Amino acid sequence: MASICTGAFVLAAAGLLDGRTATTHWQSADDFRARFPGIALNPDVLYTDDGDVLTSAGEASGIDLCLHLIRRDHGAAVAADVARRTVVPPHREGGQAQYVPQPVARPGVSSTGRARQWALEHLGRPLSLHELAARESMSVRTFTRRFREETGSSPAEWITRQRLERARGLLEETDRPVDVIATDVGFGTGASLRQHFRSVLGVSPSVYRATFRGGMTPG
Repeated sequence: MASICTGAFVLAAAGLLDGRTATTHWQSADDFRARFPGIALNPDVLYTDDGDVLTSAGEASGIDLCLHLIRRDHGAAVAADVARRTVVPPHREGGQAQYVPQPVARPGVSSTGRARQWALEHLGRPLSLHELAARESMSVRTFTRRFREETGSSPAEWITRQRLERARGLLEETDRPVDVIATDVGFGTGASLRQHFRSVLGVSPSVYRATFRGGMTPG
């Protein structure tokens, strides 16, 4: 039994996913959790294989799931041949995370808004917590508390997320080498940028760029 995209809702409603791990499209993940809190949902993967019940994340990842079934039942060579005949990659790296747009919160009217706006304008340089707090004439402790209340994350987490989003944009829109982008957005080194990409998105910067620009580029 296998489902594609929101077909996981049907399997869950029928009780076929009880005690199993499943996935569905990232846009439906919150709704799925609300409806079926007892099912272990993993919205980060392209598909799940729980023996006789499998689920896939979206319509395109249904192809990944089908190739997985062929690979599982008939071997990698057969799956690779089917992939070539259908003009699709035999295996895609990473999961759904690389396709999910991450909203970049605008400062707006808040007690830490000016500091966040300034940080966005200076992502390429080191940004200290003391420096950010001083922008709002607050103590570090007060600034950190209010920052978390307004953004849901710590200043360091927020800055890392903004740097990652800036890097995603540059990879999609420019031909700059990965090491240059890493410096431009404040990660310092290509190794640091690659580490953050794999940790958050599950793929390397080069694979991410190839996915969204249609071909591999140096770096």
